[in-house]
Amino acid sequence: MATLLKLLGLALGGYGVLCLLVVLFQRGLMYFPSRAPEAEALHTAKGLGLEAWRDDNGNLMGWRIPKPAPGLRVLVFHGNAGSALDRGYYLDLLGSTGTEVILFEYPGYGARNGEPSQASFVEGAMQALTQLRKEAPGPIWLLGESLGGGVASQVAARRPTDIAGLLLVTPFARMTDVAAWHYSYLPVRLLLRDRWDNVTALAGYPGPIGLFIAGRDEVVGTAQGHLLSRSLGARARLWEQPEAGHNSFSTRPDAYPWPEIRAFLANPAASGKQTSP
Repeated sequence: MATLLKLLGLALGGYGVLCLLVVLFQRGLMYFPSRAPEAEALHTAKGLGLEAWRDDNGNLMGWRIPKPAPGLRVLVFHGNAGSALDRGYYLDLLGSTGTEVILFEYPGYGARNGEPSQASFVEGAMQALTQLRKEAPGPIWLLGESLGGGVASQVAARRPTDIAGLLLVTPFARMTDVAAWHYSYLPVRLLLRDRWDNVTALAGYPGPIGLFIAGRDEVVGTAQGHLLSRSLGARARLWEQPEAGHNSFSTRPDAYPWPEIRAFLANPAASGKQTSP
C-alpha cells in the first residue's frame, strides 16, 4: 500500500509539474512567429508590390501597396504561425480596383518588435484601425484568419462603428474549446491566459459577418466554425469548402467561395445566408 501511495504521489507531482510548465510556457504553444530582419522583410515585401506601413513614430505596423487609391480597405490579421508577408495571397483574392488589402503584422512577428500575446495583438490592431480611420473616411473590413479571427473579433467588440464588417477565415468559437480538444488530459480551460472568446466578443456586434469554414479543419476543428455561426444567427453569412483543411483551402481567385466573398464585401446586404460549392 505504501508503494502504491508513493507511486500515486509521484504521478500527481509529475502532473502538477506538467500543468506548471503549461502555465509558464503556454504562449510558446500558441504563437509560432517567423522572424526576419527588417531589411529582409522589406525585400520580400517589394517582391509582392508592398511597402512598409508605419505609425506616426515610424514603427512598423504591417505592409500595404504604395499610394493606394481611396476606396474599400481590408485589414488582414493572419494566423498564429509565420508572418504577415506569408499571406500575400489575399492581395490576389480580395484586392481589385477600389479595394486595398493591408497586411497587419503582430508584435513579435516578422520584422516587428514586441512580444506575442492577446493584449499586445489587440492593442496593436486598435492602433492600426485608428491610423486607417485618420487617413480616409471609407469603409474598413477586418479579415481574421484562424487566430486572427480572435483579433478581429476583439477589435469589433471595442470599435463596432469604425468597421464595415468582418470576414473570418477558418474561425473558431472559443480558444479554450480548441485547447481542450488538443490537450484533453490537461485542465487547460483553467490554465489558459489568452482565451480568445469570439462568441462573447461578437455577441453585441451588429454588423455583417462572413465565415469561411474548412470542411476538414484539423487545427481548430470544423465544428468550431459552425458553433460560432450558430451563435451569430442571421448576422452571419457562411461558406464552406468541404475538402479543405485548415491550411489547405483554395486560394485561387476564381475558386469557390472567393467570388461570392468579394461580392459580399462590396454589398453584404445583397448576399444570402449560405451556399455550397
